[in-house]
Amino acid sequence: MERKDSTVTSTDDAGRERLQKVMAAAGVASRRASEELIVAGRVRVNGQVVRELGSRIDPERDQLEVDGVAVQLDASKRYVMLNKPTKVISSLADDRGRRDLTEFTKDYPERLFNVGRLDYDTSGLLVLTNDGQLAQVLAHPSFGVEKTYIAKVEGTVTPQTLQRLKSGVELEDGPIRADRAKLVAGGAGPDASLVELTLHSGRNRIVRRMLAEVGHPVTELVRRSFGPLHLGSLRPGQTRDLTKVEVGRLLTLARSADQVKDQL
Repeated sequence: MERKDSTVTSTDDAGRERLQKVMAAAGVASRRASEELIVAGRVRVNGQVVRELGSRIDPERDQLEVDGVAVQLDASKRYVMLNKPTKVISSLADDRGRRDLTEFTKDYPERLFNVGRLDYDTSGLLVLTNDGQLAQVLAHPSFGVEKTYIAKVEGTVTPQTLQRLKSGVELEDGPIRADRAKLVAGGAGPDASLVELTLHSGRNRIVRRMLAEVGHPVTELVRRSFGPLHLGSLRPGQTRDLTKVEVGRLLTLARSADQVKDQL
């Protein structure tokens, strides 16, 4: 995300507002409670702790954190969670006439687009937003957001197979390993297993290819989490706005990803 070069000032510069007022407007806390957070040293602006109650910031340029979690100051930005059904392409248009994401974005006044993709036959958590900087950072190949999937696979998965997934398998485009892999009890049916797989890779159809490589082709696949976000009870085809806490965690992740990208 774009680096902010502004520094906090106590002068009444054009475009700057009192820090506690900005925090209250962003829904962090009341002005009085925001003042207490500032004095306690729990507030950072552009990475620097701010303790002066007279401090002013520019909401359009400065980056605000409270207790290490980013705060979105731009009220025009929207962040939506979609439980993408299967048989929907992760695009706003499809030249083959398949269902696409406009079915779920058309009722929002903002022009929303997807952060990353899910396969046509994969359902689950997809983020929709009009925050282009965040989407670009989180989709950057140099930074893999942790994602968790539940896969229904053919056959009975053994502990040895789970260990192989965690140790790493060799695919045609290089080695890959899961951060975590475990069996999910119940619901798989005869001669089938439910596997929970967590990994950082954004490589194409990576979960399906990994499980096929160890002899367990995927028959159903759902993404349950994306970074700090969890699908919860959201049903396929449903959307909801992210909470302020979720937005903060997502922005924090994006800013850390941006720092990693700049170091590469």
